[in-house]
Amino acid sequence: MESCDILISGGGVAGLAAAAALGTAGFETVVVEPGRVVTDGAEDGADLRSTALLQPARRLLDAAGLWDRLGPHGTALRVMRIVDAGGAEDGHRVTRDFTAQDLGGDAFGWNFPNWLLRREMVARLAEMPNVRFLPGIGFAGRLARETEARVTLSDGRVIGVRLVVAADGRNSPTRRAAGIGVRTVRYGQKALVFAVTHPAAHDGISTEVHRSGGPFTLVPLPDHGGRACSAVVWMETGPEVLRLAGLPPVAFEAEATARSAGMQGPLTLVSRRQIWPVISQIAERLTAERLALVAEAAHVVPPIGAQGLNMSLRDIATLVDLARADPGGLGGAAMLEAYARARENDIRLRVRGIDMLNRVSMSGIPGLRDLRAAGLRVLHDVAPLRRGLMRLGLGAGRREG
Repeated sequence: MESCDILISGGGVAGLAAAAALGTAGFETVVVEPGRVVTDGAEDGADLRSTALLQPARRLLDAAGLWDRLGPHGTALRVMRIVDAGGAEDGHRVTRDFTAQDLGGDAFGWNFPNWLLRREMVARLAEMPNVRFLPGIGFAGRLARETEARVTLSDGRVIGVRLVVAADGRNSPTRRAAGIGVRTVRYGQKALVFAVTHPAAHDGISTEVHRSGGPFTLVPLPDHGGRACSAVVWMETGPEVLRLAGLPPVAFEAEATARSAGMQGPLTLVSRRQIWPVISQIAERLTAERLALVAEAAHVVPPIGAQGLNMSLRDIATLVDLARADPGGLGGAAMLEAYARARENDIRLRVRGIDMLNRVSMSGIPGLRDLRAAGLRVLHDVAPLRRGLMRLGLGAGRREG
């Protein structure tokens, strides 16, 4: 029977980052992923979403040997612009900028296409002698014992490991096999994801426009064809997203420009459109014997405020800290209890907070839209509240890496 220190189920961005971080910490690690890992944005099946990696995430990625690969491809996010466009007239009625300089930094973080994150992370794992990446092979079963877990893979092999890390998504087979339930909230929303060019330079400004149905967010990307470019996440009701996705490009561009409140000028579609479901979800517990849940196996939030992957990287940073502090206790009950204590409150706070923000953003009721606009003014214009909100968004209060 094969053996290693850690088996990670899931070869998405979180699973690959966990492998790089834990492998760099000196642990023999195997990563399994039943699907095909697409590392070219032009290929069918490529994940066209983008992810903003916030400042605390950089420390983990740097320690994992990933930042030197990723950094040159990132687009700095210097300003988070929140726009309320929920008035009786079209256009924006309240606009407030939250700037990184207000916290003494140059950027909140950097935006990357998800397919590119996968490409660079897979390349990093390929140069690590103590990490094996097995695409096309998945988790099939787990038998936990006091000193190890025996994991059966989809190709029939069995691997003895000290710790299993479930990074296999919101429908995690590893979590289900451990009998861990989830609490799920469905909003009747979907997210339409695509990229656009626009005449106005984004100047490192990420713009989130609120009206009804959910936010419309433009996040800076590198220039495309000599024009400023942004990734877009457009959240709306499910039927409306399906209608939008089926529009001819010219008609779609007109509706996207109107929904953006014209903040960047006319928008031109430069990618395929992809649809993603929008839910909130939280696992009933984060651990089982010799098992830790991370990323979307543990928590899912709507794509608001760049919290999703950054929460996942905080999970991973916590595991790395605990594993380094006591290598001999890797995967043991004490380590797993410490992991759950360290992460449970932060996860609950952020899942509930993003749930609330999404409900407020969805609302089309005039009174609630007015309250949303007033709340934006207060949160920005009262300096201590503004700085506290920005620190909370960055993950203040936890040491990363």
